[in-house]
Amino acid sequence: MPIDINSLRTYKGGDPDAYRRYQEQRYKDPTVVDRVLAKDEEWRALRSDIDALRTSVNKLQREVIAPKKKAKENCDAEVAEMKATKQKIAEMEKQLPVLAEERDQLLNTIGNIVDPEVPIASHEDEDDANVVVTLYPEPLEAEQASGDKPLLPAPISQLTYTLPPTKPLTHDDLLWRIDGYEPARGQAVAGHRGYFLKNAGVLLNQALINYGIAFLRKRGYQVLQPPYFMKKEVMAASPNWRTLTSSCTSGKTDDPEGSSEKYLIATSEQPICGYHRNEWIDDKQLPFRYAGISTCFRKEAGSSGKDIRGIFRVHQFEKIEQFCVVVDDFEESAKEQTRMIDAAKEFYESLGFPYRVVCIVSGALNDAAVKKYDLEAWFPGQQAYRELVSCSNCTDFQARGVGARCGQKKTGGEKKNAEERLKETASYVHFLNSTLCATGRGICCLLENYQEENGVRVPEVLVPFMGGIDFLPFERAQMEATKGEKKAKGKK
Repeated sequence: MPIDINSLRTYKGGDPDAYRRYQEQRYKDPTVVDRVLAKDEEWRALRSDIDALRTSVNKLQREVIAPKKKAKENCDAEVAEMKATKQKIAEMEKQLPVLAEERDQLLNTIGNIVDPEVPIASHEDEDDANVVVTLYPEPLEAEQASGDKPLLPAPISQLTYTLPPTKPLTHDDLLWRIDGYEPARGQAVAGHRGYFLKNAGVLLNQALINYGIAFLRKRGYQVLQPPYFMKKEVMAASPNWRTLTSSCTSGKTDDPEGSSEKYLIATSEQPICGYHRNEWIDDKQLPFRYAGISTCFRKEAGSSGKDIRGIFRVHQFEKIEQFCVVVDDFEESAKEQTRMIDAAKEFYESLGFPYRVVCIVSGALNDAAVKKYDLEAWFPGQQAYRELVSCSNCTDFQARGVGARCGQKKTGGEKKNAEERLKETASYVHFLNSTLCATGRGICCLLENYQEENGVRVPEVLVPFMGGIDFLPFERAQMEATKGEKKAKGKK
């Protein structure tokens, strides 16, 4: 379960009021907590009734039936009563898993706790209420700010400073001019948002992947290239299953085990969540830090009309992901989140991208995240900050879904099977995830920031990964407008 039911049970030390408050902070229905507790009370009452009937059966057997049989007295009525009670118990026991399932389905709709640093605002207010915590490079206003009134942190709507410089061309035009992609041919093959990367586009894509791998390996990450599709039951174990299935595409294979329905991954976070599924990890081995390298597949449902040109928002792209596993300690996972966003900041500083880091409002958090930082880089052609990184601390929310535990196992219990041993009381690890680089968006930002009059300069750190190429000259003129764009322009 994403949330431990005991967190809501007052007799177990739980605090249902806290979760009602977290639901309100997430702009979700707080009464679901009461519905869970009501269903849990119904389940516990039924279990208590069953236990009472079992006690009466045992008492009848021990105090009446056994003595009568020993005295060779007739006990047919008592035996009939015992059988009837056992039948009633059997019928009642059938209802226990039904009630538990109904309770757990409601429980699964309750979000994680909310970190105190998170600004409380709805998703609709996100653009104004997100709090900027870092600006790179620091603007002049930050240097001149007095000590008693620092520039940061501050909500975006209240922050005034000199923005980085602008430049004339946008990423879609630049990628076309360096002969880096073929959108029309891609759409003819793959449909909406389809594209072929070619020449300079392919080189940049591979350079960002290989630089990202080298960057994280130096920081002790293990490199994982996961399966690009997942079994439905493993995908469903993820607590944010409902959100993920809206992003992923499904299909069937010839799996001999009968599990034929598969889902293409939206991010390597998903399969890496299952990497330690149903494992019990020695906490002395933690933390685990993984660099997930994968192609990602997105439906982009709800994005109609957004970022149509270029490769900023597409159905298929490559991504290097940070995924970290730490002990079940909120202080430790909070430190790990800081370390992960710092790694992303260092990565983009090495590329020379201006950026800001924002702490995302409570109403925009997914159920798993207790806090989320976005790193938004400056796109001088669009004259806007655009998201490149999302960094979330999910504490034990996802780990509960996949059964990834930590701590010292209890000794003994040799007769217990693996499933029974897993159900013993233990802590769950904390999962954290953060983009390092979605290469399509990284290419877009690079092109806009490094554009020159006759081409695009390659950032110094990428030159070794580009085979020594340090400049990408324009090979073509500006891309012609599509029929739809010409039609839309004619209506103005």
